[in-house]
Amino acid sequence: MPILDAQSIDFTSHGHEQTLRYGVRLGQELQGDDIVCLSGELGTGKTTLAAGIGRGWGALEIVTSPSFTLVHEYHRADNAQLHHLDCYRLAEAPEVETISLEERLEARVALIIEWPEYIENWLPSERLWVFMSYINDEKRGLKITATGPRLESVLENFRQIAFARGTTR
Repeated sequence: MPILDAQSIDFTSHGHEQTLRYGVRLGQELQGDDIVCLSGELGTGKTTLAAGIGRGWGALEIVTSPSFTLVHEYHRADNAQLHHLDCYRLAEAPEVETISLEERLEARVALIIEWPEYIENWLPSERLWVFMSYINDEKRGLKITATGPRLESVLENFRQIAFARGTTR
């Protein structure tokens, strides 16, 4: 696992189950208004990682793709909320309003955003950005970059728990 700098890591997932486990470990670190952006081509595992994040965060529901509804909302036993947005079909300000992004940011709910590059201009600068790439049928490349002190801490904690000997394979 190359450590690019204090704000980034670059690693490989060796299959669906490992991608889920990475998501669980990342989700365990999320709080209130944290934003996780999942970027990458179709089929790189964004929704799989999101499902793991939801599980680790403690969602009472199973996280699924919001491709056709644009947004799914999940809850935890303590009434905290995690919103999962799919922005693939959004490109202009009027379309961004359909996902009520501003209201979600003001409500300070945790957000997972697939295809964030389509709404990047409307996102706060403090976020985790996960770029996923296809290596082969089983392997996916992941590069996570954290912006802001809170999310840099999340990334460091993720690095410690995800890559401790024997925890992800």
